[in-house]
Amino acid sequence: MGSRWWVGALLLVASSGAFAMRCGTRLIVGGDRDFQVRERCGAPFWIDDYVGVDVLGARTPLERQIDVQFEVWYFNFGPRQLMRRLVFRDGVLQREETLGYGVRELGGDCPADALWNGLSSGELVARCGQPASRRSRPTTVVRRPGPRHELWREERREEWVYDDGDAPRVRLVHLLDGRVTAIERLAR
Repeated sequence: MGSRWWVGALLLVASSGAFAMRCGTRLIVGGDRDFQVRERCGAPFWIDDYVGVDVLGARTPLERQIDVQFEVWYFNFGPRQLMRRLVFRDGVLQREETLGYGVRELGGDCPADALWNGLSSGELVARCGQPASRRSRPTTVVRRPGPRHELWREERREEWVYDDGDAPRVRLVHLLDGRVTAIERLAR
């Protein structure tokens, strides 16, 4: 019995620490509100937001459609620390992800020949800065996880253009749901 208690206590400590981020001496954990995170960590350098609709009682006499707001915040803590991605649903922190190493200066590390497939939008902005132009084509995807329950989410297809100044070509970056899927070089 005594050894089971210790194992349970260790698992509890390990699981609570797995989803925690520090900003100075302050701890950020799941369930924190967006204003609490901003107060503890400051403003993120990039926010990616999108909407969804949860449909309860779909195709019944009483159907409820609930709008859901998602925000994805990106934090850069410099080149010696990993960047962080925080996902909020209706202002409540749902999950935190650790990304690649941060950058010394936003937009200052964007090699022209880099392969960025799979990179998040926040990591792309950290490395290459804001795009010269941005176009999006959202479509709605409906998932049905159970009877009379639907989740409507935007599938966000975006095209970002990066202009390297005097270069003969520009980079057209394709993103799907905030992740780079392809890069094209186009003539001016």
